[in-house]
This record gives sequence, structure tokens and C-alpha cells, in this order.
Amino acid sequence: MLDASGSVAHLVSCRYAWGVALTVVALAMTDYIDRQIVVSTFPYLKRAWGLSDTALGALVTTVSVTIAVFALPAARLADRWGRVRTIAAMGSAWSLAALACAVSGNYAQLFAARSLLGVGEAGYGPAGAALLSGYFPQRLRATVLSVFQAAGPLGSVLGVVLGGVMAGQFGWRVTLGAFGVPGLLLALVFLKVRDYRTATVSCAGGAGTAGSGAASGTDSDAASDAASDAGEGLTGHRASSGRPDLAATVRGLFRSRTAVWCYLSGALNLVVLSTLYTWLPSYLGRAYGLSSAQAGMKAALFILAGFLGVIVFGHLADRCAAVRPRHRLMVPAVLAAGAWGLLFTAFGVLGPGGGQYALIVVAGLPMAAALGTAPAAVIDVVHPSVRATAVGMAALVQNLFGLAVGPLLTGLLSDAFGLRTALAVMPLFCLAAAAAFRLGSRSYEKDLAAVSGGGPEPIPPGTHERELST
Repeated sequence: MLDASGSVAHLVSCRYAWGVALTVVALAMTDYIDRQIVVSTFPYLKRAWGLSDTALGALVTTVSVTIAVFALPAARLADRWGRVRTIAAMGSAWSLAALACAVSGNYAQLFAARSLLGVGEAGYGPAGAALLSGYFPQRLRATVLSVFQAAGPLGSVLGVVLGGVMAGQFGWRVTLGAFGVPGLLLALVFLKVRDYRTATVSCAGGAGTAGSGAASGTDSDAASDAASDAGEGLTGHRASSGRPDLAATVRGLFRSRTAVWCYLSGALNLVVLSTLYTWLPSYLGRAYGLSSAQAGMKAALFILAGFLGVIVFGHLADRCAAVRPRHRLMVPAVLAAGAWGLLFTAFGVLGPGGGQYALIVVAGLPMAAALGTAPAAVIDVVHPSVRATAVGMAALVQNLFGLAVGPLLTGLLSDAFGLRTALAVMPLFCLAAAAAFRLGSRSYEKDLAAVSGGGPEPIPPGTHERELST
């Protein structure tokens, strides 16, 4: 039933598959709105509670830290319990945490509510990526996951823009809780989406081959049994309960050099991206003398450029990979290096003005390119039964060493040397990301062949894959 890449695309219509994708994206947008909207309230929180830049940056960092801590257990839950149920539960949890932010009485309570926001968001990305990867063929995987990841920039845009306007009109409390109810409703609606059974696996020497699966909303027990078999095939170990041992599964994931380099490169890239998403509105307000709403609108252009870049360059990576698979990772490597050049020139050479702002906006295009290509490459080189766990591992590494580092480190550098200097230094992480992507491309083709024999098996004409290609 599954092709060699673990796709069940031939079991569902093109319309249904894209309907699921749009549902996942819509819920993801509320995720990033709730995560990012706080940056527009920084000036109000600073005045109300006398907070330092380090304390403000910590409100963003704590979300990333809690995501990192809970990402792997939540992803494991998605592989065992089901992707749809995990998504609905996580969406409900972060929406309730967003409502709690609105009623915080002091900084400690707001910090705690923001931390709970991260707990809810921990499993959504892995579960969503695993669900979508099964509904689409391998050759479109980077494109589809780029559309999914584009919800990040788009939700961040809405969070920054709407947050800046709403904070001035209604206050920071209403702003922080405004999207909790829509997120909760979307999470419950998501229970209507059909899940599919996890593939079984038979493996020799650590390389797995897909067995069977079907779209179903009531196969959670079968999914758990299949995941157990798959975990044993991947790692060669089982827990005493008969389910795959988590530690052994994680060791199996790290056997892929491609996956390891993708974890690292994604984290390094997100250090810079999270820095700009968090601090660009504040920089524009301080350096250009803009109001909170005006700074949010101008920062939104940078984030919108990222929204466009993640889709366009994700599709470009798929097209280049059709010529040679390793190009899927060479595309973000080149773009990361280009982003460093643009951002260093903007903050390290130019002063506030039209030229600096133009370079910042243009840099948004390549900065977000890795959002879809990195998880797509990770999914390509692991067995379908542990996709959510693999993406959860990526979320752990990328949040703990990427998203958590950027806002807090920038706040520390800003308090010591000024915000402009901090923003000139941080793009150095782009160069490190480019090097990591380059190293990952060297092993990608070998790891891909070990899992799927080099790519998906042909599917007869008239199937979902053909519909998508047209």
C-alpha cells in the first residue's frame, strides 16, 4: 500500500490531501501568532513593569526551551497515539496557555504562561509534518513541508502587525489572549481529519522497507502495533512493554549523518531568524523613531519576504533534487551564505535609512529557505514509522540551540553593546548554517538509498502523484 518512501498519496484524492494541508497550516498560523504577538507588546511591558531587554527576550526564549524539552516525548506520542489526536490536544493546550497570558498579574506569571505555551506547541510541528509527509509523494515533500513551515512567517507577520495595532487600541492583555479562542476552535475541528496507519517495517542491517498502511480514523491500536514493529526494525531493540525503546530509537535516528547535519544547520539558521523576528520591531522603533504599530508594519515586510522565500526556495530545492538529490541541501546552503552577506551589510556597514531597510527586507527571502528543506531531508532518511519522532528530535535541537539562543543572546548583547551591534554580530550563525548544510549534502544520497532504495517506487498513471504533478 505504501511506496518505498512511505507515502499513502495514492489512497486519497488530491483535493483531500491539500485540504488536510491547509487545515494543518491554518492551525499552525495561530501557533505562531500566539508565539510572536508578545514582541509587539515589549514597549508596553517595559513601561508597565520596568523590564530589561534581557527579561523581554526571555519571554520568547522560554517558549523555545519548553518546546525543546517536550518535543521528543510529544513527537513520540504522535507516532504511538496518532498524529491527528496529538495535533488536536496540543492545539488546545497552547490556546488555553495564550488565554492565561492575558490574565497574568506580574512578570513571573506571564513567564510561566509563556512557558506553558511552549509545552502545547511542542508536538504540533512533528505531528503535522509526519501527517503531511504521508499524504504526498516524496518528490513533492520539500514543497509541501515548505507550505506548512510558511505558516511560521505568515503567523509571525500577523502576530507582529495585529499585535502592534491591538496593543495600542486595546492594551497588551487583550492582545496576548486574542487568538486563544480561534486556536481552540481550530484544534477541535481538526478531529475531523482522517489519520492513517503507521507502516510496518522489515529491516536488515538497519535499513527498513515499508509495509502497508491505509487511511483510517479508528486504527490507533494497529498504528501502535505497527510503530512497535517499525521501531524494532529500525533500532534492533524493544522496551519491556513490547514497544520500541525510546533511547534505542533515538540512537537509530542519529545513525544518519544527513539527519544530524540537518538538525544542526536548522538550529544555526534559526538563531538568526528568531533574533530578527523578535528584535526587528524594537530596532525599527528605536533607530527610526517609529510607533509600535508602525514598527510592526515595517517588520512585517521582512517576515512576509520569509513567507515567500520558504515556499519558493522549498519548491526550488525539490526541482534541483530531481536533477541530483544532494541539491536539496545545497540550495539552503547557498542561501544561508547569501543571507549573512545581506544582513552584515545592513547592520554592520549601513546606518538607519532606506538602504538599510531594503537590505533587511531582501534578506528575509533566503533567511527562511531552510524551514521546509531541513525537515523534508530528515524525513527522507528515516523510516515512516518514526517520522514524528525524527522531526521531534529536530524540534528539540533547533529550539534549544536555535530559537532559544537567538532572542536571549541578542538581548544580552544589546544590554552590553547596543541593539544595532547585536544585530550585526548574530548573522555570523548563517555562515555556520551554510557549512552544516554543505556537509549534510555529502551523505544525503547514501542515507536516502539506505531507507528507500534511492527514491519512491513508480505509481500507476491516474493516481494522486500524477494529479499533484499536474
